[in-house]
Amino acid sequence: MKCPYCGSEDTRVSDSRPVEENNSIRRRRVCDACKRRFTTYEKIETIPMVVIKKDNNREPYDRSKIEGGILRACHKRPVSVNQIKRVVDEIEKEIFDREEKEISSSEIGELVIKRVHSLDPVAYVRFASVYREFKDVGTFMEELGKLLEQENVRGKTKKAGRDS
Repeated sequence: MKCPYCGSEDTRVSDSRPVEENNSIRRRRVCDACKRRFTTYEKIETIPMVVIKKDNNREPYDRSKIEGGILRACHKRPVSVNQIKRVVDEIEKEIFDREEKEISSSEIGELVIKRVHSLDPVAYVRFASVYREFKDVGTFMEELGKLLEQENVRGKTKKAGRDS
């Protein structure tokens, strides 16, 4: 394994442990040349998932696209990187637990929007505005109205739980 800092191929494993419910291995490595430490992950190679885009083109599944979209939606919001990683892991698990090896980008978008909604309401509106391609302010306000209605229902449910 090449050192990401100095490029040396003289690295060794200092610690290994299973992660993600024993589905992968986390390895701490040390570079013998520059003495810096870094982490690698080893996963079982699976048949690649193919994403069917809106124009019917097909491309390999890319986790970083989901991460990037969620990171952009959560920019300057009180959402930790660990929360984002957990959500992406959940989405990815749901995608790969399917029997089919193809999934439409719109199905992925719906999985993401559902999870982002539970993370942060502002991030949800940001993601929805891009994903649902709001054409005008009216469409945006309609989605915002639905969100406010859900928040009101949640607030009443919490209050009813305290009153009993």
